[in-house]
This record gives sequence, C-alpha cells and structure tokens, in this order.
Amino acid sequence: MIRVLVVDNHALMCAGLRLLVREMDGIEVVGEAGDGRAAIDAVRRLHPEVALIDLILPRMNGLEAIRRIHALDPAVRIVALSMHSGTEYVGAALRAGACGYLVKDAAPQELENAIREAAAGGSYLAPRISREAVEAVLDRLAESGAAPDILTPRQREVLQAIAEGESTKQIAFRLGLSPKTVETHRAMLMSRLGVREVAGLVRWAIRNGVISTAS
Repeated sequence: MIRVLVVDNHALMCAGLRLLVREMDGIEVVGEAGDGRAAIDAVRRLHPEVALIDLILPRMNGLEAIRRIHALDPAVRIVALSMHSGTEYVGAALRAGACGYLVKDAAPQELENAIREAAAGGSYLAPRISREAVEAVLDRLAESGAAPDILTPRQREVLQAIAEGESTKQIAFRLGLSPKTVETHRAMLMSRLGVREVAGLVRWAIRNGVISTAS
C-alpha cells in the first residue's frame, strides 16, 4: 500500500481527498494535518510515502513545511497542492523539495497519477503546467538566489505571521519569543527585503507564495 498524508486546513478538502483515495487500489490515507507544524509531526509519527501538502497553511506555510519535511526525511515524496497554476508558485514548490504539483481543480485521475508517480520516485506536474516554463523559473531563481531562500526559517515564520495580520504580542506568544525580538525580526525583514512598511512585507509575502490572497 502507498501510504499518503493529506495536509490542508480545510476539513472538506481533506474529507474529499480521503474519499477519492479510498477508491484507488493500493493507496491509503494514513493521516491528516491542518497546518505546517502538524504536518511535520505527522511525518515523524506516520512515515508516509507520499505527502499531499497545500501551499497555503496556518502556523507554518506550505512551502516552509515542504522544506522542513524534505530535510527531515527526503524519502517522503511531496506533491504540492494549490489553487494557483502560475509558474512562480510551481517553481517555488519544486525548489522547496516537492516532486510534484497538482492544481486543486484537477480531475481525480490526475490525483491518482500524481500519487503513483511520486511513490515510484518520479515527478508529476499538472498537464496545464508547462515544464519548460517551470524550468526557466527555476533557472532564474537559482541565478538570482531569490525569494524565500534569502530568509532564515524563523524570519519566514515571522513574515507569515505579520502578513496574516497578527500583532507583535500574538506573534511573540505563538513563537515563544519576546515582543522585542519580534520587532527586531520585523526590522531585519524590512531591511533585507528593501521595504519600509508592513504593507510592503505583505506584498512580498504574497508575491513569493508565503501567503495568498486566496486559498
């Protein structure tokens, strides 16, 4: 059996994926997680062969979860899920460690193909996505050293929280930091990203897939 972990913060999406997988021979959903941190814990406990991970998640975004899971256990094959089919999103997911990318309105057969291809050690891109275009994006990112890789994991966590509208006190409490440390991180983010206000941080986070205007 191919053991699959489903990571999405929408209960209906998780339920739908579980029902679809139930109809696939030799594939089973062994667990679900609703945010990035829970996904990492689930990988440690369940050791799935394939993880289906939404890019937009609370607490820790999908790209960061993909990075950490890939570093924790490279044997776990990750298929990114998203409403977006733009090459920038696809390129960021593949660069983070995903071996596949599936758009959420895909046909059930695409889901099965993605899971089986990932489990077999291959890669899968939704048919509507141009592999050549994604490779061009990956080449450009590699040359520029752009987007989330210029930030530390902690900076990405703070950036996501800021972009999602959390206050300094809320961020400090959730991440176990002092308010002063959070403020320092905010100042460093602004300096590193070349912006002067929180709105600029939010725009950067949306443009680089840290958060989205729609999930």
